[in-house]
Parts: sequence; C-alpha cells; structure tokens
Amino acid sequence: MATTLGLLKFPILAQKNNTPFIHSKMPLLSNSSKLDVCKKESHGPRKLFTETIQHLSSSSLSPASLALPFFLDTKDALAVGGEFGILEGRSFALIHPIVMGGLLFYTLWAGYLGWQWRRVRTTQNEISELKRQVKPTPVTPEGTPVEAAPSPVQLKIQQLTEERKELIKGSYRDRHFNAGSILLGFGVFEAIGGGVNTWFRTGKLFPGPHLFAGAGITVLWAAAAALVPAMQKGNETARNLHIALNAINVALFLWQIPTGIDIVFKVFEFTKWP
Repeated sequence: MATTLGLLKFPILAQKNNTPFIHSKMPLLSNSSKLDVCKKESHGPRKLFTETIQHLSSSSLSPASLALPFFLDTKDALAVGGEFGILEGRSFALIHPIVMGGLLFYTLWAGYLGWQWRRVRTTQNEISELKRQVKPTPVTPEGTPVEAAPSPVQLKIQQLTEERKELIKGSYRDRHFNAGSILLGFGVFEAIGGGVNTWFRTGKLFPGPHLFAGAGITVLWAAAAALVPAMQKGNETARNLHIALNAINVALFLWQIPTGIDIVFKVFEFTKWP
C-alpha cells in the first residue's frame, strides 16, 4: 500500500487532474482485431515481460528513481490506531503481576534450597574440624582401649553426622540448580513481557523506579547464574558473591511491590475486560 501511494505522489508517474489528455494517433481497432491482439499477447507472456524490461532499461528513469516510491509514505504501511485486541486488555495486563508475585515466593524457595545445600558442605567442614580436636582414646598397658563416656566433641560429631545424612537425602544441590534455572528462564521472559505489555496498552514505556528495579533484578539473575561454573569448581568467593547478589535481588523484589501495586490499580482504572 505504501508503494502504491508513493507512486501516486511521484511527479513523473502521477497525473494531475488538470493535465490535458493526449489522444493517441494510433488507428482504432475493430472488435475482431482487438480479440486477435489479446490472443497474441496471452500466448506470449515471456516476450511481453522481456519487452517491458528492455523498455524500463532504455528509459530515462534511473534505478534510484524506480526505488524511491518504496521509501515514500512508509507510515501508510504500518498499523493504524495500535489495535492489538486482547493484548491491550485487562486480562493480559494482569499476567505480569501475577507471575512476578509467584516468582517472588519461588525466589525465596530457591534461596532456601541453596542454603540447605550450603549446609551440606559447611557441616562436613565443621565435622572435619571437630575430629582434629578429639583426643586419642586411652589404652591399658595390655593395649586394650579403655571404655569411657563419649566426650562433648564426639557427641557433637555424631549429631552433625546424622544431620548431614538427612541433608544429603534431600538432594538440595540438584533441586537448587533446577529451581535457579527455572527462575532465570521465567524471570527474564516475564520481565521483558511486562515492558512489552505496557507498550501494547500505552504505546510507550514509563521510566521510573519500577522499571529500573525490574531491570536491576534481571541483571542480578544473569550475574548470579554466571557465577555457577566457578562455584562448581569450589571457588568460595564466587559462592559468597552468588549469595550476596541474590540477597540484593530479593531486597529489590520486595522494594518493587508498592510501585507494582500502584500500576495494578492503574490497569484496573484504564483497561477493560478481557
């Protein structure tokens, strides 16, 4: 459509109403002659195409002039009015706050799983440290071990050993990894989706605390995930930084709730079902 309108506005190809009509000097053909010409033309489309190309190449119009109408009035080829149907409605707008609210609780759940997996590692380190404090068992002159009540250190070792066995049964390492992957995928998808939905409804974005906090949360998700390879190699600095980034992420998430609620109220005010 844009090309057609452009051709109409092109001064060489468009004719104004006040341009005098130029009568052809070609003799008029009878009806039978016209039918014969039509039959000949219909049987030679390849010849007609070749002659058309030769005519254009021999004309005074340059390729740039021929291509110019494609760049004229491109706005006529775009959608007018921003009508996106249900994508502009209240139902689609409420998907973002509902999903992000669920992701907030899922973030806390993923953090719990990660902390439990950390306990598996730290408990083993604590057990190893306590074993160094255990005094050798006394023996009789004959070499028989003297039976004695377990020391407080030995009791602590037994307690931590049982706790670690229970933690290992929970498979917290794999569960935390899976939860983090799901959180990263759905979180980034819905963070972008929220901005797209705003554009559907209003035709623009609104820079402000909610938008910037959401962008920060998305970046922190990516940064925390990028530390996983180093964490798997036992880098303690990467592990501590991973925890710190996710703690900041949760803080931003909680801080973002009031502005998100305000936006939900505006959605109910300016949109309709569905």
